[in-house]
Formats: sequence, structure tokens, C-alpha cells
Amino acid sequence: MEREQQELYEYARKRIKQKKTLYYHFVFFLIGSLFMFVANELLEFGMPNVWYPWAITVWFFLLILHFIKVYITDRFMNKNWEREQIDRLVKRQERKLEQLQTKINEQVSNK
Repeated sequence: MEREQQELYEYARKRIKQKKTLYYHFVFFLIGSLFMFVANELLEFGMPNVWYPWAITVWFFLLILHFIKVYITDRFMNKNWEREQIDRLVKRQERKLEQLQTKINEQVSNK
């Protein structure tokens, strides 16, 4: 029971760290977007080109990917999912080995 508690604690700690990093990314995105707007429009950095919407769009896309990873992908593909997949593959391999063994036994008995 103690090991299960430890695994639950580690999983919760990992999820909290992921969410915390995502929130930092979001805040940094807001501040960075504001900075890019000010630099391009008010300080005329990089003029005559208006580049900040493109940079903000690319960064927003990366933020969306980060969000998907934290709240969708990692939520479903956790340790339990990995264990289930491993167990399923091991059972499939065992069935194949049993079939091969049965086939070998039949061939030996026919000789």
C-alpha cells in the first residue's frame, strides 16, 4: 500500500509541476506579446515591417501545443496507460509463444 501511495504522490507532484510550467508559459506569453507590440508599434523596432502579429501567432500556437500536452495527452497517457499497454503486449506475446509451443509439440508427436 505504501508503494501505491508513493506512486500517487509522485504522479500528483508531476502533474502540478506540468500545470505550473504551463501557467508560467502563459504569463510569459502575455508579457512577451505586450513587449513585442510595444517594440514594433511604439518604439518602431523593425519598421517598416509589422512583425509582431506573426511572432505572437507562432508563440500562441506553441502555447496551444503545450496546453494539449498537459491537459489532454499526459492526462490519458500516464503510468496506468503504460502498464496496461505493456500487459496487453506481454499477454499477446505469451499467446504467440503458446501457439508456437503447441505447434512444435504437434510436429514432434507426429514424427
